Amino acid sequence: MLHTVVPPQGSVPSSPEPYYLPSGAEVSIFAHCHALELAVMLKGPTGCGKTRFVEHMAWKLKRPLITISCHDDLSASDLIGRFLIRHDGTAWQDGPLTRAVREGAICYLDEVVEARQDTMVVLHSLTDHRRSLPIDKTGESLVAAPGFLLVISYNPGYQRMLKDLKPSTRQRFVALDFDFPPASREAAIIERESGTDHGTAMALVSLGQRLRALRDRGLAEVPSTRLLIAAAALVVSGIPIRQACLSAVVSPLSDDEALVSAMRDLVDATFV
Repeated sequence: MLHTVVPPQGSVPSSPEPYYLPSGAEVSIFAHCHALELAVMLKGPTGCGKTRFVEHMAWKLKRPLITISCHDDLSASDLIGRFLIRHDGTAWQDGPLTRAVREGAICYLDEVVEARQDTMVVLHSLTDHRRSLPIDKTGESLVAAPGFLLVISYNPGYQRMLKDLKPSTRQRFVALDFDFPPASREAAIIERESGTDHGTAMALVSLGQRLRALRDRGLAEVPSTRLLIAAAALVVSGIPIRQACLSAVVSPLSDDEALVSAMRDLVDATFV
């Protein structure tokens, strides 16, 4: 799945600034990596703001952004490109990674460990001094245009027992660690993104923290800030808060009856 936002090279993005509330030095470090042409790796749980951070930084640095959501079937050809058969012969079509290299865009591979292993090999020459992308099918060896930056992300907590990056790959990146923000900061984000009031935002944060404690009881994915924002948006639209939490937070997290029952109890305890 590919989502592309590519303004013309050198232009200033006209869209509003993507909202992002910094929690440390991540904005400064990312900007320095961009200036120094150092590849960046974002590590953290699902829904904690990694993608929004990249969108914010692309806007701040005035660079085009190409986002690629990685999956099991994503191959090197999907990234680099392929020859297409047309009525008048064959024609080469650049893949999203190749377009980013040519245009000097920020290329963001979300949940990169989900992609096939041959995909990771393709990235290696872009993460060192060469900053090049060999295209075997056309015989080209592209040197990245000024402004190009490779960014990858993954969730180490979820994927540690399933897939992980090889140490030789990890050492090619500057790593930024992300996590769910402190309660007051997370509440401010929920208020800003959903339009809810402060009391509701704080109550949802309290619920989120209680539910996250269930990780030790077998909950594979804990509620993200994104889910709490969805629940808050439902409340703002008129849905009762308990129902909003059950639909937007509890149900997406698990189908296990015992876990769902435990989460329902926490919802009831939070909104008495």
